Amino acid sequence: MSASSPARAELSLPLAVTQLMKGVVYRDTHEVPWRHLLQLQPQVRDYVAVMGLTVVIDEAEGYAFLRSRPEDEADDQPPIPRLIARRSLSLYVSLLLALLRKKLAEFDASNGDTRLMLSRNQIVDMLRVFLPISSNEARLVDQIDTHIGKVVDLGFLRRVSGQESVFEVRRIVKAFVDAEWLAGFDEQLARYAAELAGDTTAADSSLPADPDFPADPDFPADPDFPADPDFPADPDFPADPDFPADPDFPADPDLPADPDLPADSPLTTEAGS
Repeated sequence: MSASSPARAELSLPLAVTQLMKGVVYRDTHEVPWRHLLQLQPQVRDYVAVMGLTVVIDEAEGYAFLRSRPEDEADDQPPIPRLIARRSLSLYVSLLLALLRKKLAEFDASNGDTRLMLSRNQIVDMLRVFLPISSNEARLVDQIDTHIGKVVDLGFLRRVSGQESVFEVRRIVKAFVDAEWLAGFDEQLARYAAELAGDTTAADSSLPADPDFPADPDFPADPDFPADPDFPADPDFPADPDFPADPDFPADPDLPADPDLPADSPLTTEAGS
């Protein structure tokens, strides 16, 4: 036992469980409860199991939290009401969590430090590309600040004391956005972008995106197929000599006369007769 570890007689189960019930326990911010929790893991697990909970402890990352026990682990016991409510996150908050998780993965791969710090401006720049374009920059930034505040409330970001507009990305985001989900992150981002843009076809890879997509050589155009009346006529397309205009064709009385049509035209004469 290390010198910093409490003696067995000094361990407090109520301290460890109470801190867990209040929220995530971090090694760097809850040093005393963290040490008690590590020494009393079996007792803590048995205690919270009575309430339908299980404790997740990641010693390498330095955090622990409670989650509801999966229903398939109920051991044929009567269902217990959920003590930890499920939280429904908005699209932008979910997107911000995914972006933070990717940023943390990149940080871990290229840095020996364990604490990722991001400025408010960095977070704004990460998220703004997924928000609808707005001419009101101040309003856009206010919206992003709201999303940042929500992520702070959830415990995935922490404001750094003494440093204005600097946030620490809490490593528990790795438990919320796991590595398996992160593997398909690019596809998830494409789905987010399509949803934000309201484009229901963006995710359909079977639709050709190239405007120069070649025509089907087995499906030639039919020169005798009637033209679309809403499609502008081609001025270079020769008129059909077998279909001359009929000067005696009665004009439609409900059709307004064309002011550019000559007055001696059979059409205007018929319409006025």
